[in-house]
Amino acid sequence: MTGLDWVVIALYFVLATGIGLAMMKRGSRSLSDYFIGGRALPWWLAGTSMVATTFAADTPLAVTELVARHGVAGNWLWWNMVMSGILTVFFYARLWRRAGVVTDVEFTELRYGGKPAALLRGFRAAYLALPINLIIMGWVNLAMVEIAAVALDIPRLWALLFCFVLAASYSMLAGLWGVVVTDLFQFVLAVGGAIVLAIFAVNAVGGIAGLEAGLEEVYGSSEAALSLLPQMGAAWMPALTFAVYLGMNWWASWYPGAEPGGGGYVAQRIFAARTERDGLLATLWFNIAHYAIRPWPWILVALVSVVLYTDVDNPRQGYILAIMDLLPPGLTGLLLAGFAAAYMSTISTQLNWGASYLVNDLYRRFWRTEAGDPELVAVSRIATGFLMVASLVVTYFMTSIEGAWRFLLAIGAGTGLVLILRWYWWRINAWSEITAMAVSLMASLWLWFGAGLDPDDPTQWAWIMMATVGISTLAWVVVTYATTPESDATLDRFYRRVRPGGPGWYGIAQRLGFGREGMDGGVLNWTNWAAGVTAVYATLFGTGKVIFGEWGQAALFLGIAVVAFSWIARNLARMEEDRGEEADARRMEVRGGEARGGETRSSAAS
Repeated sequence: MTGLDWVVIALYFVLATGIGLAMMKRGSRSLSDYFIGGRALPWWLAGTSMVATTFAADTPLAVTELVARHGVAGNWLWWNMVMSGILTVFFYARLWRRAGVVTDVEFTELRYGGKPAALLRGFRAAYLALPINLIIMGWVNLAMVEIAAVALDIPRLWALLFCFVLAASYSMLAGLWGVVVTDLFQFVLAVGGAIVLAIFAVNAVGGIAGLEAGLEEVYGSSEAALSLLPQMGAAWMPALTFAVYLGMNWWASWYPGAEPGGGGYVAQRIFAARTERDGLLATLWFNIAHYAIRPWPWILVALVSVVLYTDVDNPRQGYILAIMDLLPPGLTGLLLAGFAAAYMSTISTQLNWGASYLVNDLYRRFWRTEAGDPELVAVSRIATGFLMVASLVVTYFMTSIEGAWRFLLAIGAGTGLVLILRWYWWRINAWSEITAMAVSLMASLWLWFGAGLDPDDPTQWAWIMMATVGISTLAWVVVTYATTPESDATLDRFYRRVRPGGPGWYGIAQRLGFGREGMDGGVLNWTNWAAGVTAVYATLFGTGKVIFGEWGQAALFLGIAVVAFSWIARNLARMEEDRGEEADARRMEVRGGEARGGETRSSAAS
């Protein structure tokens, strides 16, 4: 570290803090402004904020560890979530925006009614805001502590406190507007820095040819390191485990940022979008950037670190060592500022998101139902500060990022299907969702500690997943049919507002005079989902082939991506035209009704 590096880092903190505080007035007018930006975010800002939030300080370190242990194909541990993300884009983004709620937990009392719905809303708000949110912030804090310990000669605690307090300050004072505008700046800095590091790293080993030669020595062959799919017979990814990842994990497991049916901070950004179309495009941009564009700079640095640092105890640290060893003065500071940006973008979102549950779904719902906006904004700032202190306490006692990650996967396994179907099947009630959560947790913990299955063993993990999903699904389906359906008034209210359509709502739609209304988007949604998954994977694979000079395969993959994206663009344009025609028809019906009413009144007067 040189004086220039410290100047660059200091300049970053000044700019980030200034941008956040400049948004303070805009985010302080109401609860809606504080937590969902007054529903005024354009798609590119909302989507970029989603991407920035998923880029935490631990993300490139985690990718480095996966690549070091399993090659490029190790990323399938998170690449499989593409299918869930694209499902949210075309089946749920418009519905979430249409619901008109402040949090995804508030949706509970729109979809369900009575005391079970209130119980579910209160429990999920406390559950997501406190244990889940604090665990996530804890592991993000641990990663920042690790970076400070390896890269900087300053006490770990002081480095953590400095970044954390700054992130908390603009999140607390400016609300979501402070978070998302700062996210945009932080995203550009963090991704730009990662690309610069990848260029210097590859040059340090003699270019791509030198990298491939070095990988042959470490892995036995460059193919073992660079293969985009797990190799047959790989101990870390048996065929059964890979099949569970591709066929079950993405829709059956709840995980922050990849919730089946959407949810969490992804849903929060959709609520904040200006229109339904902005919400859809924001989520689509998020999935493209998150899965197809951003991984390769991290992967390249991870491969270089495997070649250069063969004697490190923890492969995660190879990424940090590459920053400190391979960059000239100034750029080292830029990359460390990028790490701080990645950290702060995630922490600020987690604080704002967690506080939204405490205030909107606990304080306003159960304690102060008549509270006005000035009081709610003040309480929101207090809640943000409380979460800041609580997360630091959790970080102090947390010893393992991996352990916390496994715990979240365990308690979320098996809940995905009910979260997906609650939008499209009227019969699901609050008890269905409560049962899915409770049984999933109990089943996964019993399989771990009672049956003695080891989640660290890939094959046993696959059996844990299949058993948990099977048990929890059977349980919530039985409970659904054994309990009373939601009242007609509750179902009618939900359908009128959201209009999901489809065979699961035919009876309610006909009762309300909508006829046998098809699913929103119809068959085009299914083709868009298939095209979206294809486009993201083809872009991801094609970019890798370009980097390693395999031009024929690169042209094939990227050509497929262009066709798939074109199909999606064509369908979205057609769907917008159809919605415009439907809106015109509804306006004509209303005008016709008003005209007939006017004629009737004139006749009566005569």
